[in-house]
Amino acid sequence: MFQQFNLFPHMTAIENVREPLVHALGLSREESDVSATDLLTRVGLKDHLAKHPAQLSGGQQQRVAIARSLALKPKIMLFDEVTSALDPELVGEVLRVVRELAHASDMSMLIVTHEMAFAADIADRVLMFDHGQIVEEGPPAQVLKAPQNPRTRQFLRAVLER
Repeated sequence: MFQQFNLFPHMTAIENVREPLVHALGLSREESDVSATDLLTRVGLKDHLAKHPAQLSGGQQQRVAIARSLALKPKIMLFDEVTSALDPELVGEVLRVVRELAHASDMSMLIVTHEMAFAADIADRVLMFDHGQIVEEGPPAQVLKAPQNPRTRQFLRAVLER
């Protein structure tokens, strides 16, 4: 999952989710429509199937992109600052979907985020990077509440004081 939604602007939400099902998995249009509808319902967009990206909020567009990624049934999903392109009031709806995925599926997720409360809530393990190197890793309670590395402490102070 990229920071930008990368949706096809000329396609509706259901068409954006249908594409990988038809072209990558070889499903029929009927099968892909059922699956796409299920996925869009799962991310809270049941009433927006026929809307084009320009008719959706940023959070809704991001959820269409999540549904599209889920369509390929990945074993691992990589989220790169999935909320960074969103207005602050839309962040919660996307985090809710990712939280539900974390709790309701066996899919592994690697999440790059500055949302520390969110990371503490859903992570099994937290890694702190500095200049491309892991400087600290461990359970969320250890890394986020009692960090050992000075760089981790500095980062958390800066992020939590905003």
